[in-house]
Order: sequence, then structure tokens, then C-alpha cells
Amino acid sequence: MLLGIDVGTSGVKAVLIDLHGRVFASASESYPLHTPQPLWAEQNPEDWWHATCKVIRQILEQGDIAPTAVRGIGLSGQMHGSVFLDEHRRVIRPALLWCDQRTAEECAWITEQVGEQTILQMTLNPVLTGFQAGKIIWLRRHEPENYARVRHVLLPKDYIRFMLTGEFATEVSDASGTALFDVPQRQWAYAILDALALPHAWFPRVHESPEITGRVNAFASQETGLAEGTPVVGGAGDQAAGAVGSGVVEEGIASVAVGTSGVIFAHLTQPRVDPQYRTHTFCHAVPGAWHVMGVMLMAGGALRWYRDTFLPNESFEFVVSEAEAVPPGADGLLFLPYLSGERTPYADPNARGAFFGATLAHRRGHFTRAVLEGVGYGLRDSLEILRAMEVTPNQLRLTGGGARSPLWRQILADIFGQRVHTLQSEEGPAFGAAILAGVGTGVWQTVPEACAHTVRLTETTYLEPLHQEAYAVGYQRYRQLYPTLKPLFG
Repeated sequence: MLLGIDVGTSGVKAVLIDLHGRVFASASESYPLHTPQPLWAEQNPEDWWHATCKVIRQILEQGDIAPTAVRGIGLSGQMHGSVFLDEHRRVIRPALLWCDQRTAEECAWITEQVGEQTILQMTLNPVLTGFQAGKIIWLRRHEPENYARVRHVLLPKDYIRFMLTGEFATEVSDASGTALFDVPQRQWAYAILDALALPHAWFPRVHESPEITGRVNAFASQETGLAEGTPVVGGAGDQAAGAVGSGVVEEGIASVAVGTSGVIFAHLTQPRVDPQYRTHTFCHAVPGAWHVMGVMLMAGGALRWYRDTFLPNESFEFVVSEAEAVPPGADGLLFLPYLSGERTPYADPNARGAFFGATLAHRRGHFTRAVLEGVGYGLRDSLEILRAMEVTPNQLRLTGGGARSPLWRQILADIFGQRVHTLQSEEGPAFGAAILAGVGTGVWQTVPEACAHTVRLTETTYLEPLHQEAYAVGYQRYRQLYPTLKPLFG
């Protein structure tokens, strides 16, 4: 058996799979997200650990297996967050998350201090507010007493690794999103660390994703029920792990993840960048490979906001059902899904959401459909950038909560102008992390071989030709909204 653990934004999920990719047991546990001020987003790393211990125990009990049956553990998690530890290896303050937007000034300062061309040449990405680098400088500027105590800086999943093994380690896919990592060379960007006066010793050693990074220690064994000595591999950031779990480990295949955020992810055999740097080029969880992805900050998160605000007592299924009777294009109603700023195609923390085009003829179902279509248009922005980069996937694999909705699948296929496929496993990054654990412990020799044994397609959604004109018009109108409204954003 192989165990995958995903430290997400809303909760931790664990999945236990057999050597054929069949899910033997799964469990999840939620924890709070704190927003002390507008645009801030924090979590307590201790909450991640307590939830992780709980789900591991649940899985072992649910599966009724001996701890020694777990051959290896893979880790995944939300990217970019910052966990600060002191000399006693204790958490100093709550972690600043990927969706935290407080660091715009710090990111501009980093770019000026290091030099934009150096940043782009080494990291292949601009310094964005979500990335870890700005969070470290923010701590130095705004909480100097806490900054003075820092001895280790970890990413979210790597804090769980530390708690499981006592080891400070990370891997290339997650480290790529710090703005402190040399993506082509797959190592820390020491020239950037030096320019920012950040001690090298703060940052953990870097591995390839399937490599064993440590073993479950006595403390973690007691807390989780796992067998002491169980190997823990590098794992991957949530998007790279999800791509492994979707079989996006060769060129020509891309995944479309509709979770809290929305991501289009494609495999690369060599690093390639968008000339305008609207997408991210990071190291892949496949050793010696890279990936490009476009990220919109709110996808399923936009639908959750809409449900919680306007239909708080209803299920997602009921909310989406109200959109079924509304024609494609929502009778001209548009939704701009920038509820937490945006990343692709506009790296703008001040971008805001909006409904546009409302009339007396529009009903609640129109607004629901506009949300679903607005997310689809936002994802198409990323797909169009990939196509312009000559990264043209001939197969799109749909994952995340949005994949469960037949209506949303149809909307996405029609907006993309390309059929979409769903997968047998809906376990997401945790499933991919478990696959990586299998590679690291010798079950399979390579990540593509592992995916060939474990990843299976299920349903295909074909595009509806009668919808193409409405979405062609809708997408062009959608594309005009951001540049028109940008002067009005704060």
C-alpha cells in the first residue's frame, strides 16, 4: 500500500492506494483559514499537523491494515506558503498563504534589488505576491522581532515532512514557486538569496520528487500510528502532484484543475516561457522535466463564494441546477472571477470581481451560469497562452470539484472548443503523491511507468456545436472587461 497526503487550503486529505492505483481508503479533515485584514490569508501550521495525524489514523483504521503494510508516503500541498521556525524548531507565527496579497511592495523591492532580468533568467517567473520570497521580506519589514528569530523557512507540505521525519527537505516542483529557486538548474538561486541577504541555511535541501527524503520517526509513529522507519519521498506541490495523478507526464496532455483555484497544466521536456510571463514555468515532479501552468486564483472558490453569499443553505448540486435552464452565454450576463486579485493572465493583486450586463430579465439561474462561464473564460485565457507558446495539448483531463458537475464539464468543453476527459480517481494531489511514493520505494522505475499502471480515463464530454457562437461572442466581451474596469480597481 502507498499513502498520499495533501495539505490543502481548506483541509488535509489522505489516500491509501494499492499497487494497481485502486483507492483502498481515504479521509479528510478541515481547518480554518484566517483573514486578519483584507487581502491577508493565514493558517496555523499546527492545525495542518493535527489534521494530518487524524486522517492517517482514520485511514489505518478504515482500511484495517497493519502500519507496516504502508510501503511509502508521498506529500503534496498548497504551494508558496511560508512556515517560519525558530532555533527550537517551533513555529514563530501563522503561515502566510498562496492567496495572501499583502506583499506587493515587497515584491517590487525584490525585483529592483535583484534586477528583473536576473529574476526572470533564474526563476523563469516574475516575483508575484503569492510567492514565498515576498512573505519573507514582509516579515523582515513589518515584524522584525519575529524575523530575528527565524532559523528555518519551509513550504506547507515540508512542515509536515519535518513533523513526520525531523528532516528539513523540499523538492523541485514546490521550491520552483518561491521566487528563490533556479528553475533551469533545479537548485536554490544562491545569487538571489545573497542579493536579498537571506541565509542559505534557512532553506532546506532540495530533492527530485520521487526521492526518499526521510523516514517516519518515533514521535510521528506515536502520533499517527504509522510504522517507524516508513520512507517519505519528496512529493510535489499540489499542482504537480495533481498532474501526476492525472497522468500529465508527457507532452500532448494537459490537465484542467477546477478546485479552489483554477489551473491549466502542461508537461514540458525543456523549460519554455511565455514572453509576457503570464504563466508559470516550474520544475515538474517528473525528474528532468518541467511544466507550464496558468493559474487563476478563484475558480471553484468563486462558486463557493457565490453559494455561501446568496444560497448559504443549499448544496452545490442545487445551486448549479438553477443554471441548467439558462442558455449558453447567460443572456449576456458576464462574471469577472477576480475575487482575490488575479495571477494569469493579469498579475494584479488589485483586480476585483464583477457581474456585468444585468437586466430585469435576468434571474438567479443567470447569475449562477455567469459564474460557471466566467471561470471557464478565465481558464481559456491560460489555454490560449499555452497555444501561443506552441504548447498545444491534444487531450485535456479535467480534475477537481468542478469535474463532478456535468453542466460545468459541458460549459468548459464548449468554451475551450475541445473535448474534456474525466478520471477514475478523484483523489487529486494526494493520489499523485501516493504514486510518487511508489516510484521512490521501487514499485515502479519511473513516473510515466507508474501513471501507466494507475491512471485511468472514464468519461468524455464532447463539445456542442450549437453553443460555439454564443461562447465566441461571450469570450470576446469577457476579454474586454478587465482592461475597461482596471482604472476603477483600488
